[in-house]
This record gives sequence, structure tokens and C-alpha cells, in this order.
Amino acid sequence: MATNPEHVQHIKDTVTRVKDKMRITKVVATRAVKTKKGDYFAGMSAAWDSVQDDASGAGADMDLVTSTDEHAASGMTLQDAQVAHVILSMEASIAAWRAALSEGAISVNAFDAKVRDIKRNALAHLSRILPADEAQRKVEAA
Repeated sequence: MATNPEHVQHIKDTVTRVKDKMRITKVVATRAVKTKKGDYFAGMSAAWDSVQDDASGAGADMDLVTSTDEHAASGMTLQDAQVAHVILSMEASIAAWRAALSEGAISVNAFDAKVRDIKRNALAHLSRILPADEAQRKVEAA
């Protein structure tokens, strides 16, 4: 355990340096809604200004022709990735509830109430990451 003040400061400095340089290129969110009439799932992934970086598919071999620095330059900051994850999670949650609504497992009123709750919770999370007025605009735009 780091109890030496210099060691603790070194850890803090290193974490700050790494977080400042970290770039995220993909965000993933999955959700499941369980009802008496069945389970409904939604999964979404979002890539950020980059070639597909999955193990297969278009762009799979791009690592051979681009450097790590080139990939990092096109990625999101940690704060942007946190915002992207909240937004994508919100959309995945709404999609799972929409699937339940589409199958008649929940009512329109229940769906509308869930969407309001999901958006309110997303705003609360975004408000922890961003100034309140900026967070409100992102939720309203989603």
C-alpha cells in the first residue's frame, strides 16, 4: 500500500498524465428488460472517428499501416468517452424498453415513464461529468 507521500504523489501524477493522454475509440452498452412476458435485449456500440477496430471486418488490418499515435489522435478524451457511454447507455436502455413495448409486454404509459426516468438519470450522470447546462443540451439532443 502506498503510504509514502512522495509515492502517493507519483501515483496521482502518473494517473493524471495517463488520463490526459488516453484516447477511447469505441463505447459499448447492452441492456436487458425482464418482464412476465419475456426478456428483451438491446446492444449498441459506437466507434469514434476511426476505422473499425474489431478483430475482423473492414479495417481489421489497419494496425499494419497506422501507428498507435495515429489511432490515439482520433480517439475521444476520457471525459468525452464518459459522456458517450452515458448517452449510448441511455439509448440502449430506451431500445430495450421499446422492444418490450413492441411486443406488448409493457404499456405505452409504462414505456413513457421509463423513458422519462432513463433521461432524468442520464442527466444526473452527465451533470457529474459536465457543467449542468451542457449536460441538459446533450440529453435533450439525444
